[in-house]
Amino acid sequence: MSITQTEKAARFRALHEGPGPFVIPNPWDVGSARILAGLGFQALATTSAASACVLGRRDGELTRDEALAHARLIVNATDLPVSADLEKGFGDAPEVVAETVRLAAEVVGLVGCTIEDATRNADAVSLYPDRTSAQSSLSAGEPRRHHLPPASLRKSWCRCALCSRSS
Repeated sequence: MSITQTEKAARFRALHEGPGPFVIPNPWDVGSARILAGLGFQALATTSAASACVLGRRDGELTRDEALAHARLIVNATDLPVSADLEKGFGDAPEVVAETVRLAAEVVGLVGCTIEDATRNADAVSLYPDRTSAQSSLSAGEPRRHHLPPASLRKSWCRCALCSRSS
């Protein structure tokens, strides 16, 4: 049974709006995606670490094209809705983040994604210097701005606001 991206997006949104929490496992390849679907999970989500490890890389070392190609494999493996960990959107500028989200939905078929506020720069506390900059970049990825399925979701991480830098 093949379902449309819009149907997947509606199913994904319904899971988020349900009466309680749901578990969303992280497949690392096509085989694990199919096994997780067979076990009855209702949605899948990629992780940047697993995506990188499958290619013999460390977390944070994939290019946008590599991360999206890996996510496409997971999307095409089952009829489940898939969300992806898209790091910090693969760029610092809001326009780059927006393009990443557009490609994720229109080319890959994702129905959700996470965008982090973290940077791997040891001297920086956060990718964004202030709350307004962060909101601008993260808002650039809003689904309605790219004619995505109406039920698509975009989640934002606030890792830097929660974790202090080690001395």
